[in-house]
Amino acid sequence: MISLQSVILTLAVAYAVVGALLLIVLVYARLHWSLKAVVIVVTSAFYFVSFGGMRGLLGWASAERLPANFKLLSTRIVEPHSLEGDPGSIYLWVEELDEDNRPSAIPRAFRIPYSDAMAEQTHTAENEIKAGHPQGGRAADFGGGDGTIMDFVREYITPKTIVETTGGDSTTGTFVAPPAGAQGSVFTPLPPPRMPPKDEQR
Repeated sequence: MISLQSVILTLAVAYAVVGALLLIVLVYARLHWSLKAVVIVVTSAFYFVSFGGMRGLLGWASAERLPANFKLLSTRIVEPHSLEGDPGSIYLWVEELDEDNRPSAIPRAFRIPYSDAMAEQTHTAENEIKAGHPQGGRAADFGGGDGTIMDFVREYITPKTIVETTGGDSTTGTFVAPPAGAQGSVFTPLPPPRMPPKDEQR
């Protein structure tokens, strides 16, 4: 069986070959230099897009928007480290829920920026889970990253200096940290799944 790493390497080599062939074609093609520049920029942009997709295949935590409704399975809080310039992150392992609160059975890992308020609520939710009280949440309370090419550039080219960790609006897909001292929690007790009527179970 071909390993996942081999697949990733094959894809990387394939993109490199396509890029090289495109460069050769552009050198000999009778096109205006501005059109050639646009083609090169677009091709380079797709390298970042494909790299982001390959990260997902390798199991990296996603910075995309959380599912509309989800069950919280586990968490990991990485606090900021001022000496290393690490702004910190909060990792959530969640399972999407349907409209009847039934889990999808496909857990996924998500990453959100660190904040003291969010870390406190995450820690509380983790303790509730360990105590046997399932916890859930909604994407509307989080946002969850815009997932653009610039996110990958910020993280992999300058991860210590260009990282946005505060503010935002859930309508734009960016993370919204709960205000300090907020009474409400982004994690709430998870109600049991709603079962279909008995006549539908037969």
